Amino acid sequence: MPSTKSFTYQAVPGFFRHDNEPTGPQFRATTQPSLGLIDRSYETDSAFDPEGKKTQWERFVHFLEQQNRAGRGGVLYKLVFVIRHGEGHHNVKEAEVGRHAWDAHWSLLDGDGRVTWSDAKLTEKGKQQAQVLNAFLRESVASVKMPTPQTYYTSPLARCLETTRIAYSGLDLPADRPFVPIVKEGLRERYGEHTCDRRSTRSWIASSYPQYVIEPSLTEDDELWKPDRRETAAEVVDRVKHLLDDIFTHDDKHIISFTAHSGLIRGLYEAVQHNDVWVSAGALVPVLVRAERVGA
Repeated sequence: MPSTKSFTYQAVPGFFRHDNEPTGPQFRATTQPSLGLIDRSYETDSAFDPEGKKTQWERFVHFLEQQNRAGRGGVLYKLVFVIRHGEGHHNVKEAEVGRHAWDAHWSLLDGDGRVTWSDAKLTEKGKQQAQVLNAFLRESVASVKMPTPQTYYTSPLARCLETTRIAYSGLDLPADRPFVPIVKEGLRERYGEHTCDRRSTRSWIASSYPQYVIEPSLTEDDELWKPDRRETAAEVVDRVKHLLDDIFTHDDKHIISFTAHSGLIRGLYEAVQHNDVWVSAGALVPVLVRAERVGA
């Protein structure tokens, strides 16, 4: 495999309403109709759509493709469909006992004798949230010609693997965009201490999701999670930058999907200098990322 290049990253505003949503924990972004794509013109419209018959999404995708051609590999653009997994059993327990008790005690256990939340799985509500997202995707593809991702990436944690499967199940996909998710360790939640963020084995992932491609570097057992040290927020941001370098170097597709976690999404937003918008469980939000290659 070719060596990984380094880039600087910047979220590009002016295309999606999500970019200007409120920041901080008092607000949670939800999936907007048409993903909040702003009704506007592009400089590529006159040649691509002289009669004004194309949809907003068709014109945006053409504009995005043209931007990448103009960048000639030195400047790259990717539209990222960012999905936060649906509600997990750990989310329910934390809501029940409160943040302080969760962090100090319950998060360190595998469960409470009734429910297990180590590598937390989706609740029934979490599955329903993913099904709602699936219905949204089906309707949007049909009505406004919103594109489906060309590459699907997912965290290796169980709640993301299942959210990805449900959300993208049964879509009418082009032949060159098959649903073959790629499992990336770099997309996982902050690891350490909290058992909900300790992943299952590579063998379990492979047997439970045989249609997924697992990156070669993902080890059989979780060698990153430690019971006595939690990854810092700054370390998550650094991890995200390495993940983006990997993807922007080796994936030439311009529309991709990340299924991840609240902490990871906040790390992604810091890495690309996006506003710190918190995302609801089971929501899909768009982020347009500009990457500029560092050095030759």
